[in-house]
Order: sequence, then structure tokens, then C-alpha cells
Amino acid sequence: MRIFVILSRVPYPLEKGDKLRAFHQIVQLAKQNEIVLCALNPGKKLNKREAFSALQPYCRSINFIDLPLAGRLWNIFFAFLKGLPLQVGYFYHAGTARKIKKLIETYHPDHIYCQLLRTAEYAKNYQIPKTIDYQDVFSYGVRRRMETASFYMKPVLRLEYHRLANYERKIFSSFDHKTIISKPDRDLMPLSNEEKEMIHIIPNGVDHDYFSPKEAPKNIDLVFTGNMAYPPNVNAAEFLANKIMPVVWKERPETRVMIAGATPDRKVVALKSKKVTVTGWLDDIRDAYAGARIFIAPMLIGTGLQNKLLEAMSMKIPSITTTLANDALGAVAGEDILTGDTADELAINILRLLNDEELYKKIAENGHRFVRQTFNWAQSVDKLNNIIRGK
Repeated sequence: MRIFVILSRVPYPLEKGDKLRAFHQIVQLAKQNEIVLCALNPGKKLNKREAFSALQPYCRSINFIDLPLAGRLWNIFFAFLKGLPLQVGYFYHAGTARKIKKLIETYHPDHIYCQLLRTAEYAKNYQIPKTIDYQDVFSYGVRRRMETASFYMKPVLRLEYHRLANYERKIFSSFDHKTIISKPDRDLMPLSNEEKEMIHIIPNGVDHDYFSPKEAPKNIDLVFTGNMAYPPNVNAAEFLANKIMPVVWKERPETRVMIAGATPDRKVVALKSKKVTVTGWLDDIRDAYAGARIFIAPMLIGTGLQNKLLEAMSMKIPSITTTLANDALGAVAGEDILTGDTADELAINILRLLNDEELYKKIAENGHRFVRQTFNWAQSVDKLNNIIRGK
């Protein structure tokens, strides 16, 4: 089967969750299908040669389409007038739509696979079997961001929330198949219960050979990783440094924290201190995991499965997170992972792991076993492949 894949970003390097998901899905789908890739590049710096080299073994055709700045600004305005979500406008460009049309006419795909609702406008009207990967519930993610937003951003986010919820409902009937990353995300979709049941759950996996236990000096007590320009990660980093760690430092003032990940927001950079390291991009994120005693993902906003938790637990790093993040993960709290929702609860869990070697080993071993047994790219994408093939 020939699958035409439309992505809102080039899926390499793998520093963002949607890129990681897309890359591994392409790798696995390519084992039984022919992939024609069309990836948008919304004005980001990109080493196209490196990205092409990484993707070339899995694709018959690779097409990177730059979205011009003028077009993005105009289409955000146009989306505003049309009542569409602003981020749908940001990723839509008429010239790009014409290029995609020409590619579809050239390759005659058997199926179109769109990742994220940002790409739905490019495919929704084609009379070709197609799948939309909602991945996360964008509307609910924006709604959660409203709770901590500044007063001047709240009206913008409120507008975007309502438009996203309407759009999530609108595009549902335009696609033959719908997928999402977890059951909690599916339950939050602004759809009827009957419609929700029609959405297939396709979880992420983890490369267990790559993210395997690694012996290294533990120079850092606590690490948090991720794309540090992503608002939920920025919020979590601030929560960690400003609320959780002061509680920990009262008992263990020597405790050191690392915040690692690409493009740190200025709010994250401002968290640097003698006890808090902000690294920015790392060539090998495994060094951050292996060099820390504990991994923490103190997520208060956002939706979806946290890849960072899968990676840390696969490397046998005992992990701590919030109920919000663990709902998508599905680990057993107190056995596979430690959870808490307040600064005090999370700080107590940090201290428990630092002070109790038996508990430390238990959470590390159980978390490692849980992730290896539950999250596998091959199994996950095999389910997706069967959906696309109508099995």
C-alpha cells in the first residue's frame, strides 16, 4: 500500500513529541508499505540534508515544504476571520496546498495519513481513504493553559480553545479513521460517547535498545527533560524550581537539579542557579538520564503521553510525575512510579527516593519492567497499519 503522510513538522531531529511519534511510525509503516512523505517546515532552522538522510531509508519520496512567513501571518489573520483555530491558519498555505495536490496526483496514494489537526485542511476534501491522528486533545491542552496564563493571553487562549473544540468535532466526519495517543485523551475529546468509541488508541513506544540502562556517575540528583519552549514544560520547570525544590532544599540543601532540552524559554533560562542547571540542547539526551539519580516530570498542564517518562523508565531511572501525566502512562503509583500533585507531595517523593535505597531500587526495577512490557513501537504501529488497511 502507498501511504501519503502529511506532517506539520519535519520529523527530525527528534526533540519534540510529535516528531518522535511520526518518525517511528514511518520507520515501522515502511516495513509493509511505500511511504510518500510531505512534511511542512514552518520557518524553523533545519538541516535538510541531515533530516533527509535520516528519513531516506524509509520513504519512496521525501518532500519538505517551507511555509513562508508572510503566508503564515496572512493565514493566521484569515483563519481568525473564518472562525478557524489560529494554529490551523498558521500551518495552512494555499501554495502549499497546491504542491500537495500535485504530489497526490503524481503518486496516486492508496491512503492519506495526517498527523495532528493542523494538517487536516490539506486532506479533508480528497476522496481517498484517510486517517487523522489527533494525537493529543489540543482544545483541552489550551484550556489547561488558560488557568496559568497572563491576563492579556487569557482572551486569546479562550478564543482558541472554543475554536479548537469546534474544529476537533468538525473534522471528525472528514476522515475514515481517527487515532489518539491514550484513553484519557480520547475521553477528553469534545465528541459524543459514540464518536469517542470510534477513535483508535495508538500509544507511543520507546526504543528500548537505544534507551537502555547505562552506567554513569550520578552527578545530578534530579533531572527534567523535554522541549523547553513548549508551554507545559516551561510551566513544569518553573513549578519544579520555584515550588517543589525549596521544600526539598530545607531537608537536603545540597540537592542538584538539571533541566535539559532544546530551545529553553527565557523563563526556563531564568531558573539557572548554583543548584539548578539549564543545559539547552544535548547531543545525546541519554547522558542527562544516566547522570541523574531521579527523573521527574511535574506536569500540571498539557495532555498526552509523556515520552520523557518512557525514556527515563526504559533506562531504569526511578521516576516521579503527577496524576495528570500518569493517567496517560498507566503505571501503578507506588509500585512502578511515584506520583503527587502538589509541591509538598512531589517534594516528599523526591526525598523518599533519595533517602530510601530499597524504595529507590524497587521503583527503578518495576518502572523499567512496566515500560518494556507495555510500550513498543512495533506493536503500536502494527495496530495502526491494520487500521489503515481496514483489517
